[in-house]
Amino acid sequence: MSTPDLSFDTIAVHAGRDGLAELGVHALPIDLSSTNPLPDIARGGDSYEALTAGHHPPADGSNVYGRLWNPTVARFEQALAALEGADDAVAFASGMAAMTAAVLALCAATGRRHVVGVRPLYGGTDALLAGDLLGIERTFCAPDAVADAIRDDTGLVVMETPANPTLDLVDIGAVVAQAGGVPVLVDNTFATPVLQLPLAHGARMSLHSATKYIGGHGDVIAGAIACDAETAVALRRVRTATGSVLHPLAGYLLHRGLTTLPVRIRAQQHNAGRIAAWLRQHPDIARVFYPDADTSGILGTQLRGPGAMVSIALRGGYEKAERFTSRLRVFTHAVSLGGVDSLVQHPAAISHRQVAPDARPGADIVRMSIGLEHADDLIADLAQALD
Repeated sequence: MSTPDLSFDTIAVHAGRDGLAELGVHALPIDLSSTNPLPDIARGGDSYEALTAGHHPPADGSNVYGRLWNPTVARFEQALAALEGADDAVAFASGMAAMTAAVLALCAATGRRHVVGVRPLYGGTDALLAGDLLGIERTFCAPDAVADAIRDDTGLVVMETPANPTLDLVDIGAVVAQAGGVPVLVDNTFATPVLQLPLAHGARMSLHSATKYIGGHGDVIAGAIACDAETAVALRRVRTATGSVLHPLAGYLLHRGLTTLPVRIRAQQHNAGRIAAWLRQHPDIARVFYPDADTSGILGTQLRGPGAMVSIALRGGYEKAERFTSRLRVFTHAVSLGGVDSLVQHPAAISHRQVAPDARPGADIVRMSIGLEHADDLIADLAQALD
């Protein structure tokens, strides 16, 4: 589908649906095949070689095997790429599988084994880069220190904006300029393509824990990276070799989730704005982390809206946070985010537990993912839990 003249909402509904009329169907088809017929030995071999090298299957060939290619997943990838303004997208079994593939493809496979991590980052990403599992060296730094952190063997810069869990906003273009040609990966999970398009600001890759807003219903684990065609080939090569392929049913659920993504994000963002304003007036709240009052110029240019994540620092520290989270009734005390229902969690104790102490969120900070419930009910729940 040609998309230049279509609005974002229309693209979200129609992208990745090419050829459905020719198939005689309206709903997205699900191909659960683990293996596929080969037309003959020669074309089967050519297909296998193309797919293991990270390319699309030949038109006259075969999908060969589910670890190499799946048409249901490919439709989701095509749709996400259209929303991100990217040449291509590659889907993975989880967000961390996607992050791992990016590091392997841009660092291990190229010999440039140094990564710059711009803090704050999601705890899982921070722990992956800090550990020894991938055989890399890393330098963590603030957004304004990226240039000093770059080395001759730097293969990748990893950043997140809005950042988890303090919603820090980072200027993507400024980081790209400091990187000086080193590829920049932006974790776009909190913003989604509804609110932010990292590739338009010079990033090489836009990564999603698609488990979150992309899926939107808390029933799928997945990751995805939107990028240029050359990078997609490198990522698919890693995905094929490591077996981090996305299951077709998950691909279907994610594709379906994209159709309502703009509507969900805007409604959840509306709720978050009301909740943030109420929390700022509450005497038990020392600070509200919500970028609706950003003065850096990022909101309104790079970021089209403040989103639906709200974090708070509670007066009374960890003990107050523990009582608060245990008393909520409409909010669910659980990890993850971005679903239709509201969640609350304590980052320092769970999602960021593996982060170095000097970079870990404070024990007084609680993170909330605002859902689609009525804002009045959410505020009432917060009020009774605080009081």
